[in-house]
Amino acid sequence: MFLTLSNFHPRRRADRRNPFPCGKMSFFASMKKWMIVHLLLGYVFLLSGVIVNILMLCSLVLWPFNKTLYRRINYYLAYSHWCELCALCAWWSNSDCILYVEPEDLKHVGKEHTVCLSNHGYEIDFLMFFILCERLHMLGGSKIYGKDILKFAPILGLEWYSTESIFLKRDWAKDKEIIQNYTKQMAAYPADLVSSLLFCPEGTRFTPEKHKTSLEISRKKGYPELKHLLLPRSKGFYVSMLGMKGKHAFPTVLDMTLAFRKDQPDPTFWDVVNGKQILGHLKIRRISINSVPTDTEEECAEWMRQLFVEKDKCLDYFSEHGCFEGSSVRLPRRLNDLIISLFWVAITCLPLIYYSGKIFWSGTIIQQLVFLSVTVFLSYVVRLLIGITEKSKGSKYGVQTVNNEEKTK
Repeated sequence: MFLTLSNFHPRRRADRRNPFPCGKMSFFASMKKWMIVHLLLGYVFLLSGVIVNILMLCSLVLWPFNKTLYRRINYYLAYSHWCELCALCAWWSNSDCILYVEPEDLKHVGKEHTVCLSNHGYEIDFLMFFILCERLHMLGGSKIYGKDILKFAPILGLEWYSTESIFLKRDWAKDKEIIQNYTKQMAAYPADLVSSLLFCPEGTRFTPEKHKTSLEISRKKGYPELKHLLLPRSKGFYVSMLGMKGKHAFPTVLDMTLAFRKDQPDPTFWDVVNGKQILGHLKIRRISINSVPTDTEEECAEWMRQLFVEKDKCLDYFSEHGCFEGSSVRLPRRLNDLIISLFWVAITCLPLIYYSGKIFWSGTIIQQLVFLSVTVFLSYVVRLLIGITEKSKGSKYGVQTVNNEEKTK
């Protein structure tokens, strides 16, 4: 059901969803901020991730003999773990994402492989992407263009690797070959395992420092100056389009523009963990891959720059009105992610309760110290994973480019 934004009232919607009396809800909201609860959430995510990682490693023996079966198994294994993040958003913090999309485009989204072009300005933009993919039945096939170091991230790195994400080394000669091999490989990807390949042409998260650098490069080269975005890089996209066009594996490009209202600070992953409700706004436009110019690299780069000019105008409108233009829809939450998350809670927490109770009731001092040490280590790993999402830990690649040019001069 499509809704205009004037008919949408997030506070009223949230109230209808609230099954708790005021006192109970207040206690539940404060409980979400307890450190012990955060440690428990991290424990469930890490232990379930370890189990999924082990199963993914076991499935590697299938790759030389039956790639389709390997992909199918890892598709569902990845979904079983990533849906915990979706449940954290949708059911723990009651967060949501409003889609602005034409009804005709929505009929196709989630039913075909697609390359998603998105801005990269927030710490939780990947969570909004995950919410969209889960509700459109393509979360298990979510893939990314990521920097090479991400494949070494605890738990998630192996999952991205096993589901065939692209990891780039920031060395164009090597990256070009990686992308060319990847597009050949993906031509045989099963059509029923609907996949989305997330590509952020800005190459790094938006920050004021990087925006200043982007403007300097734009002025120097005579490119349009963007107010809300960084100058897009198109080399990787161009090589991807050359390999994908005409092979029907990825027939479309989704132009995605994400924004959050500015009447509060930009949302963070810690906000979600603390149970804070977040409402994202995502504008989507479906583009046929055959309409992307690929005769020359410069022609494709110009197409990309003009696309980002249009995205910048959309963000201008959003800054002024608090919403995007056009019709909007709020996809309903599915029970799948909640049920699977509760399953993981059951099989990971019941043994924890039994053994921790046994250790502190009748265990030795050494056993208790070991238990506490493991708890501290787990909290460190959880903090490490959350650190991946933080802007302060983002790539300095855009800034280094200009600095290197100045040093060369």
